[in-house]
Amino acid sequence: MRRARVLTGVGLAVALAFCGAGAWTYAQARGDDSLAYSRERDEALADGRERLAVLNTLDASSARRARAGIEDWRAATTGPLRDELGNTAPAEGASARGTVTEAALTALDTRAGTAKLVATVRVEVTPVGAKTPTTDRKRLEAVLARTGEGEWKVKALSAVPLARTAEEDENR
Repeated sequence: MRRARVLTGVGLAVALAFCGAGAWTYAQARGDDSLAYSRERDEALADGRERLAVLNTLDASSARRARAGIEDWRAATTGPLRDELGNTAPAEGASARGTVTEAALTALDTRAGTAKLVATVRVEVTPVGAKTPTTDRKRLEAVLARTGEGEWKVKALSAVPLARTAEEDENR
């Protein structure tokens, strides 16, 4: 009987020590700066992917839909790029749907609220009257800025040229 009490007491002490160590480790990790940084990185990456898909999508089957698509572009951007897109005149024409296939942040400054993102985008373009889209692939670099609402939006966007091989240069 006495042995059972001793074993129960020891087991209880070990369990309490284990729970205490787990709680201390959790508290340390929750307040860790690297955890906050990784959350910010994940948010910037997710917002950036979403915004790039929007910027490569436009339903131009009617002037009304094209105008709505341009407003979506403006909502995905900030700064001079947003202003520049506001000057885009809606017109009926080919429609495009962009899908980000790969993306990664190459820089993140949480204090300044800026990030750089590189991505590959698959764009399906459907010309007016056509039923089958053609597919184009793009490599893009985007500068992201965190807005006052905490969202990451595209501040600048540029194409990343594809590197050509020596064989491709010979065939030109």
